[in-house]
Amino acid sequence: MTGPAPRHSQRLLGTLLGDYWFWRREHLPSAALVDLLREFGLTESAARAAIQRAAARHLVTTSKNGRRTAYGVPDRTHRLIISHLRRLLEFGAEDREWDGRWTFAMFSVPESQREDRRTLRGRLRWLGFGPLYDGVWVSPWDRTAEALQVLGGLGVGTATVARADVSERVPPAGNPLRAWDLDELSQSYADFLARWTGLRERVAAGEVGPAEALVGRTRVMTEWRAFPDLDPDLPGELLPAGWPRARARRCFLDIYDALGPVAEQRFRQIITPHAPELAGLAAHRTSTDITRGAAPEAFPSDDDLDWAGPLGEP
Repeated sequence: MTGPAPRHSQRLLGTLLGDYWFWRREHLPSAALVDLLREFGLTESAARAAIQRAAARHLVTTSKNGRRTAYGVPDRTHRLIISHLRRLLEFGAEDREWDGRWTFAMFSVPESQREDRRTLRGRLRWLGFGPLYDGVWVSPWDRTAEALQVLGGLGVGTATVARADVSERVPPAGNPLRAWDLDELSQSYADFLARWTGLRERVAAGEVGPAEALVGRTRVMTEWRAFPDLDPDLPGELLPAGWPRARARRCFLDIYDALGPVAEQRFRQIITPHAPELAGLAAHRTSTDITRGAAPEAFPSDDDLDWAGPLGEP
């Protein structure tokens, strides 16, 4: 599979380490990581810059053996990766029962604290809230404790968090579901299916080799990671008939799980010239073993979100 070089090179590095080098203590040579990133269209200089930026942010650790530099994954990053993978791979499972109530987070942040307001909105969106009105965000799930934690952590004192039923007589403009554009969201799922169904069929037919498997598996993960920001796992009771989320999720998981062994083979092929003694330690993760290694951390910091989560890389 071909495509443009990814914009978020540090995030790509995190995805690769999370999928094939999770909870390993051994350090991988920098040249091996560079070759991994070059599989996705990065130049050597761009790949090295991405690795160095991750090291500067303490998301990977550095070691040296003579003139050879190697990088490892600290415990904090392992836990962060697991937290993000859990969020992505469990998203859309539709295994929660909705109690018919909504969580409202209402706040006022002065214009002079614009950066705090931006951070607050980003964190609420991460929790699955959507903006209903200015200063009023809403979630269909009980996120009371998490919202209070975010507001308190940012020192937002003028705020209220409440769980409530919404009257059936509320005018259409006041329906909490308006916090999300369902037409646009449905189209996004349909577009995802249109882009990836062909690969899914080729995977099922055994037509995808190791190099394409590594790139394709990572790219489908990269696209899927956008959906938890767009859709808070809206309850099925609120959605139109034929809603495409479940089909899109099945397509994603079929590709991700089936390509795991083949992509792992390519990962090992890339590592072998640089560290043959380490290549055999690589292992792929599937959607059924995402919690292997450690429990997820508490709410991630902005820097963590930026590296492995939904926000853009600087």
